[in-house]
Amino acid sequence: MTINQLLQKLDPNLPLLEGTFGIERESLRIQKNTSKLATSPHPKALGARSYHPYIQTDFSESQLELITPVTRSPKEALRWLGAITDVAERTLTGEYLWPLSMPPKVTDEEIAIAQLEDSFERHYRDYLASTYGKTLQTMSGIHVNMALSATVIQALFEASDYEDKTKFQNDLYLKIAQNFLRYRWLLTYLYGASPIAERGFLKEDLAHPVRSIRSSQLGYVNHEDIVISYASLDDYITSLETAVATKQLIAEKEHYSAVRLRGQKACRGYLEQPISYLELRCFDLNPFTPLGITQETMDSVHLFFLALLWLDDVENVDTAIARANALNNTIALSHPLEALPSAAPTSDILDAMESVLKHFHLPDHYKGLLEAIKEQVADPSLTLSGQLLAHISDQSLEAFGQKEGQAHHDYAWHAFYALKDFENMELSTQMLMFDAIQKGVQIEILDEEDQFLRLSYKGHIELVKNGNMTSKDNYVVPLAMANKVVTKKLLQEHGFPTPAGREFSDKASAKAYYHHIKKKAIVVKPKSTNFGLGISIFKEGASLEAYQKALDIAFSEDSSVLVEDYVAGTEYRFFILDGKCLAVLLRVAANVVGDGKHTIRELIDLKNQNPLRGRDHRSPLEIIELGEIEQLMLTQQGYSLDSVLEAGVKVDLRRNSNISTGGDSIDVTESMDDSYKQLASQMASTLGAWVCGVDLIIPDMTKKASKEDPHCTCIELNFNPSMYMHTYCQEGPGQVITLKILEGLFPEIRQQ
Repeated sequence: MTINQLLQKLDPNLPLLEGTFGIERESLRIQKNTSKLATSPHPKALGARSYHPYIQTDFSESQLELITPVTRSPKEALRWLGAITDVAERTLTGEYLWPLSMPPKVTDEEIAIAQLEDSFERHYRDYLASTYGKTLQTMSGIHVNMALSATVIQALFEASDYEDKTKFQNDLYLKIAQNFLRYRWLLTYLYGASPIAERGFLKEDLAHPVRSIRSSQLGYVNHEDIVISYASLDDYITSLETAVATKQLIAEKEHYSAVRLRGQKACRGYLEQPISYLELRCFDLNPFTPLGITQETMDSVHLFFLALLWLDDVENVDTAIARANALNNTIALSHPLEALPSAAPTSDILDAMESVLKHFHLPDHYKGLLEAIKEQVADPSLTLSGQLLAHISDQSLEAFGQKEGQAHHDYAWHAFYALKDFENMELSTQMLMFDAIQKGVQIEILDEEDQFLRLSYKGHIELVKNGNMTSKDNYVVPLAMANKVVTKKLLQEHGFPTPAGREFSDKASAKAYYHHIKKKAIVVKPKSTNFGLGISIFKEGASLEAYQKALDIAFSEDSSVLVEDYVAGTEYRFFILDGKCLAVLLRVAANVVGDGKHTIRELIDLKNQNPLRGRDHRSPLEIIELGEIEQLMLTQQGYSLDSVLEAGVKVDLRRNSNISTGGDSIDVTESMDDSYKQLASQMASTLGAWVCGVDLIIPDMTKKASKEDPHCTCIELNFNPSMYMHTYCQEGPGQVITLKILEGLFPEIRQQ
C-alpha cells in the first residue's frame, strides 16, 4: 500500500492549514558589552529547570533552550516564542542572548556542562563532550515541530486503502520525513545562516564563507558509520535500536537527524501508538530578528511540509536520502552567492508547493511566500547567508553578533512593563503571565478577551481571571465589594468609618435630595463600579445643573447611585493580599500644569505623549480623556480647553484619582505608617477577601491609626484591584505584586 496522490484527492475546501505547531530555540548567554560566553550558572530566577516547560538548560550552563507550548498555528507558536524570549532576555542580569548559530570565539575551558539533577542527563552530556567535543555543542539552532490536524489525517485515511489507522498515520509521517530528508537542501539554501566559524573552532579554516556550517558535515552530525534506515518504520526501529545496542549511540536521542519522528519516548512505541508529529531540526538562527526565526519562514516551511505529502514516494529510499544528504552538504558548503547546482531537483519541490496552494485555494499570503522563494532561488544574495556576507569583517561575525544581540536585548526592554506579543491583554494579566513563564508555571489561555487563564504546576491547577480573581476568594466576596452599599454596611458593623450618604434608584428621588446637600461637599457615584467609572466629586458643593449632570453620568453606569459626603484628606490605595499589605499608592487625579504657552488642550496632548500612557489598562498609566467629567471640572474652575495656564499653575481634570481615568501614580509603601497598613488589612479581612484594594482618605498622616481611633475613612473596597500601577509608578520604586499572587497560588514555587 502507498499513500501517493492522496492529498490530490481531498476536497479543496478541507482546512489543510490546520495542525499543531511548536518551536524550540537554542541560544548562548553572552556577557553584556562583550562577545564572551557567560560563565555564570543557569539563572536561578528562572525557577526549577528540571521541570520548567518553557526555559531549560541545553548542553552547557550557558546555553538556554526556549520551548513554546503546542499551538494551533505557526503564528501562535511564534507569538509564544516572542513572549518566552522576552522573559528570558529580561531575566538575564548583565547578559544577552547570542543571535547567531555559530558561537563567538570560545574555548573548552569556558564551557561548563549543565549540572542537571537527573544523573542520566549529566552522564549523557559528559558522553557528548567526549564523543563530539564541547565546542561543537555550542552551535545553536531552531527546531520546528509540525503535525497535520486530526481532520486532515482522517480525510487522508478515508481516501486510502488502509484498514489500520495507526499504520496509516505512521506511513503518512514517515513519507513526509523521507521527503523532508530528500529536499531539506532547499531549506539549507534559503535559511542557512552560519557562513563562517570564528578562528580555532574548526580544525581547518574554510577557504571562503559558506551557507551553513551547522547544516553541513562539519556541523552537529553523527559519525559516518552510523546509518539509520528510513525505508520503512520497521527498518527505522531496527536500525536505531541496533545502533544503541552496539553502543554506536548512547541513546536513541543521540540520532541527530535533520528530522525526528516524535510522539513516543522510544521508537518501538510507534507500533502501538502512532507518530504524532515531526521535529524539523535543520534551521540556523536568523540573526536579523530577536526570535531567531520569522513568520514568513514559519509559514514557508509549513507550505514546504505540506508539499512533501503532495510528492510521490520514492523507490530505494535510503539510496535517495544518501544522495540528498550529499547534495545538502554541497549546498551547505557552497559560497552564499553560488547558485543552486543543476543536480538539485528545484522545480520538483517548487511545483509541489505551487500545486498545494492552488488545489486548496490557500490565501494570497502563501502565493507571496512562494514567489519570494523563487526570487531567492534566482538570486542567492537574497538568502540569509547572502545577506550575512556584508556583515563579515576580518573573517569574523563577532562584532555583528554583539551588535545585533545587544539590540535584541534592548528591544526586550522596550515597553518593559508589557509581555511581548501579548500586549492586547490587560496589563496585570500580562505581568502575571510573565511571572508564570519565568517560574515555569504552565499557562493556558482559556478566553483571551475575558483575560481567563488556567495555570498549572506539577498537576496543581488554578484558574485566574483578570490577574487576581481566583478560587482563593469566595464567589460572594467580590459581589459584596462591587456593591458599595453592602460594603459600607459590613464595614460599619465592624466599627470601620465610611462616608455618610444615601442610595437612590431613580433620578427624581436623587434630584429631590439636592435640598439636603446643596451647600455640602459631596461625591456622586454608581452603586456598583470599578476603575472610577461614573464618579463625580464636588469639594465646594454643586450647582443643581452640575448635580443633575453628575446623576446622569452615574446612572449611565448603574441603575442605582450613591450620594455621599465628601471626606477631606489625601486618598491612598492599599493593596492587600492574604491579610497583608503589599503596597500603598498615592494616586493624583488627572491634571495638567501650565507653562504659560500652551492651552489646556495642548497640555493634555503633551502629557499623553508619555510612553507609559496607553489605553484599556495595557499601559501603566492611562491616556487622559476629554470627556464630560473633565470638561465639567474645567467649567467649575473657570477654565475652558482653550485657556492658557500660567507657568506652574496646576488644574485638576477630575476629582477622583484613579489611574484608569488618567491619574498619576506615586509609590508610598515605605513611607506609609504601618498602623494604616494594618487597619486596611483588617478591613479586607472583614469581608473575607484574599485580594483587595482598600481606598482610605487620610487627613493627617502624622497621626497613627487604630480601629478605635482610625483617623481615616474608607471610601471603597475593590474586588479586582489593579496591580500594574503599584509596580510601574510615575514616582517611587514600585512594588512586586503579581509574583506574590503567583506564589500565593503555588507555594511550591517559592522553594525552587
